[in-house]
Amino acid sequence: DDFFKYLAKVEEVMKYDRYLAPHYRYYMREMRIQAYTQLLESYQSLTLQYMANAFGVTTVYIDKELSRFIAAGRLHAKIDKVGGIVETNRPDSKNYQYQETIKKGDILLNRIQKLSRVINI
Repeated sequence: DDFFKYLAKVEEVMKYDRYLAPHYRYYMREMRIQAYTQLLESYQSLTLQYMANAFGVTTVYIDKELSRFIAAGRLHAKIDKVGGIVETNRPDSKNYQYQETIKKGDILLNRIQKLSRVINI
């Protein structure tokens, strides 16, 4: 409930620190992403209102913030604006591994074909 209040206090300290000032925006963004990720991991779907209440902000702010992070690929979820629901879609690690293997296999086959053309000449 008070997450953003305490995060704002940390931001104030970091802003005026000689060494942390250049990095405070990055740190603040990563902390917000981490907080959203931890909350979304626990549920299949949440309402925007629940998330807004959990972080002590408005639903408009949560919607804008989540939209930005989802579009950037930092959060794995989708927002149902009409229903006011955030649905998580956790990436399947086996599916990712399969896709990665296929991609690397294609690259290898292309290299072998190029090599065979060079050898035949």
